[in-house]
Amino acid sequence: MSSASDAGGTAQQARAQAQALDQEDPLAFTRSEFNIPTVADIASTRLADPGSKGSSEMRESESAKCIYLCGNSLGLQPKRTPTRINQYLSTWAAQGVQGHFKPLEGSPLPTWLDADAQAAELIAPIVGAAPSEVAVMQTLTANLHLLMSAFYRPDINGKHKIILESKAFPSDHFAVETQLRHHGLNPKTSMVTIESPFSQDNVPSTYDIMSVISTHAATTALLLLPGIQYYTGQLLDINVITAFAHKHDIFVIWDLAHAVGNVPLSLHDWNADAAAWCSYKYLNSGPGSIGGLFVHERHSQVTKAVTDTKPEEGYTNRLAGWWGNDKSSRFTMANKFHPVAGAAGFQLSNPSILDITSLSASLEVFGLAGGMQPLRKKSLRLTAYLETLLAGMKEEDKAMFRIITPSDPRQRGAQLSILLADGLLGIVMSTLEARGVIADERKPDVIRVAPAPLYNTFEDCVRFVQVFSLALESGRRARGE
Repeated sequence: MSSASDAGGTAQQARAQAQALDQEDPLAFTRSEFNIPTVADIASTRLADPGSKGSSEMRESESAKCIYLCGNSLGLQPKRTPTRINQYLSTWAAQGVQGHFKPLEGSPLPTWLDADAQAAELIAPIVGAAPSEVAVMQTLTANLHLLMSAFYRPDINGKHKIILESKAFPSDHFAVETQLRHHGLNPKTSMVTIESPFSQDNVPSTYDIMSVISTHAATTALLLLPGIQYYTGQLLDINVITAFAHKHDIFVIWDLAHAVGNVPLSLHDWNADAAAWCSYKYLNSGPGSIGGLFVHERHSQVTKAVTDTKPEEGYTNRLAGWWGNDKSSRFTMANKFHPVAGAAGFQLSNPSILDITSLSASLEVFGLAGGMQPLRKKSLRLTAYLETLLAGMKEEDKAMFRIITPSDPRQRGAQLSILLADGLLGIVMSTLEARGVIADERKPDVIRVAPAPLYNTFEDCVRFVQVFSLALESGRRARGE
């Protein structure tokens, strides 16, 4: 793979090489499934009118489109999302409450009663699970709390600790601390954090993680880790770590916020206990949209029928709500909770159909792409290409940053995290934005760049590196270099 300089030393030649790669890409067609903001869009301070002809024509012009490399934070809008949402709104307008139960001829949408089940069918292959093992519900942190309420059962004289990474996403950290306090435990003695003594950027290896597990195995009840670490972009070995924790009788919950829709997952075959995720990053469901959870079938069995004399027996206790109740008794309004078998039995309230409709629209595009395996294949090429372009930059540029994401493609997803020299973040981000590049910052010094295979291109990578070089040059000027 050639860098920009190897491709002839000119921006035009680099762009031509990237365009040739894009023309050969078998998944290039999925880009047309998304609304990609234009440079004018992202610079504007006025609400855009998506119905205007000029705006539509401009958005279809490749030269006018921005370089959007921020799918790790918020995925772009699929073009079919407004269509599906309008169909949902039409159903609501014309049918009212009948939309819960009444199938409509010509509608691609399920009844509202079955919308969550259809969404589970669509997302199950993306996480590598049976549809009965997943539920589309709530939001990420709420689902983590629900899972911990069911499966974290501390014994103050035995297993009571929760292990997580030292640089966990703050919400995960808060969830663990408050769960411990909820059980009357002190985070100082019941929370263990993983740090790498060998990594400059605190990127713990599988060995580092297993060492901490071994040290605290006798007193640890739960392990909470990310599938992909949000800051560094490191992909953890979910299979190996899960198996090792199980040898020490530790329940494992995975936070898959940055992994779902990004890398192939095999939660059932990896024997994962439970997992939770959001859907607005690589799954493109819209800001703050509905999350999901996975519970392995061995933890979600219901061994007694709803008609048994003790309906509270025969399943793992959990915080419950009426939508988790067995469908045969859900609408009887009896105050006897008896969950449906599987992850659906962990649901609380009836889910937002607006959210599920938006998510399902995006999951349709994943189906068009053939699922996660072809997307991962393209993602590996895209991210490696971006990495090569960064390595081929001018020496004075490379002196001002380094990539902290693992260089081994098996240990990362789409994201590259770029650590800038001190004091450069503000000017780099402002230069990128001014030139139509949307990336993500994590203070004090990191920008995260994620070429998403559903809609990003090799040319996006070239254009980013060219603008990034200009941003670094601006930084040098600002520092008087």
